[in-house]
Amino acid sequence: MSWKDKIDIERLPQHVAIIMDGNGRWAKKRGKLRTFGHSHGVKSVRETAETAAELGIKYLTLYAFSTENWNRPRSEVNALMKLLVRTIHKETKTLHDNKIRLMAIGELDALPEITQKELQEAIKDTAHHERMAMILALSYSSRWELTQAAKELAKDVASHKLDLQKIDQQLFESYLATATIPDPELLIRTSGEYRISNFLLWQIAYSELYFTPKFWPDFRKEDLYEAIVDYQNRERRFGKTGEQIIK
Repeated sequence: MSWKDKIDIERLPQHVAIIMDGNGRWAKKRGKLRTFGHSHGVKSVRETAETAAELGIKYLTLYAFSTENWNRPRSEVNALMKLLVRTIHKETKTLHDNKIRLMAIGELDALPEITQKELQEAIKDTAHHERMAMILALSYSSRWELTQAAKELAKDVASHKLDLQKIDQQLFESYLATATIPDPELLIRTSGEYRISNFLLWQIAYSELYFTPKFWPDFRKEDLYEAIVDYQNRERRFGKTGEQIIK
């Protein structure tokens, strides 16, 4: 029996976020360069996006490149940027076929010009799709995002566009990169690591966390199904007691 058969379609998470980890270690186990793992991770992205859209998930956020990743060897960073350009160009058809809208969050101005161009063209080209939004977190870190939000808030207060006393949680969220995106109910991390790695720290305050030992290039639709079943078997209380939830 497939894990898919155990999924309650009426209780799907609206937003799933994934930390795609383990490409380098997957390649190393095969005696290959780290870039070999990144290339093979593209298939996992495609299958996961198609599967999520088929299920009816509305938002899928993928942690593709962090601000800290700029500190990796220059050769690996360059290879990743070239792979990103090729992948976006090649996979735009997949996005159209599945009616998926592409979005991106992060310090996008830090990306190479050709990467920015390819990304923005794909975002514009798929903007009319409404089946699912796939958000790429590129040159992203949560501390960067929160710092930027604080700067924008401070600037608006200083210019008297904003009353300091009116700043609350809802207003602060409107300054985040994810202002138009609901918080993820489920966060998945591959490769067996048990940490968040500076990803959506504000947004995952009440997300269910799911860790799998699978390296990202090995992650397939059955793994996504299993993660969703695990999510649906949890009791989400949001600070309340179990008895209150039942009532």
